[in-house]
Amino acid sequence: MEHHHFDQCLMILSSEGNQILSNLSPEEYSRVVKVLEEAILATDLAVYFSKRGAFLSIARSRTYNWGYGEHRELLRGMLMTVCDLAAITKPWEIEKRVAELVSSEFFEQGDIERRTLNITPIDIMNREKEDQLPVMQVGFIDSICLPIYEAFALLSDKLEPLVEGVIENKHKWLEIAENTCATGNCTNHDRTSTEDSKNEDTNRETVAIE
Repeated sequence: MEHHHFDQCLMILSSEGNQILSNLSPEEYSRVVKVLEEAILATDLAVYFSKRGAFLSIARSRTYNWGYGEHRELLRGMLMTVCDLAAITKPWEIEKRVAELVSSEFFEQGDIERRTLNITPIDIMNREKEDQLPVMQVGFIDSICLPIYEAFALLSDKLEPLVEGVIENKHKWLEIAENTCATGNCTNHDRTSTEDSKNEDTNRETVAIE
């Protein structure tokens, strides 16, 4: 999908009225296109996970140097993901609506897989697992969203409100997940995942106090 996005980007830049790179030299054009390609491909979560460790390391140790090309590339790539996931930082009603829209698209894809390929889709695309969405959202926040927003808050305390937004939305999803489990509509794994996530929050708050 990301390669398709890059191809579409080049097509737009080549179309009439959008040739904003036309005055660049061939060398400059190649450099700009390379940066665009790296940035767009960085939105692939597989790429994100492959590079996140290096970024977290320089952010937490404060050993970054934005004059260093590799560090700038890491920053660009992580910024793309941070922007891609921005709904997770917004007020609850916006976050909830976006999550429902995205999950609806995933469920439609899962329906197609079930109908045409006769396979059971993965949980996130399985409409039969729709009631587990809150638990899946908590897992998504813990594993993908929160670590990178916390890392950016280390770069600038002005970004701390983004972390607070993520945590507030996580607590909303946790509340829904707990209510779901209370009615017996969750698995033991879901219940354990919810408790583990709450414990992580407690540990995070303890560290913050210290």
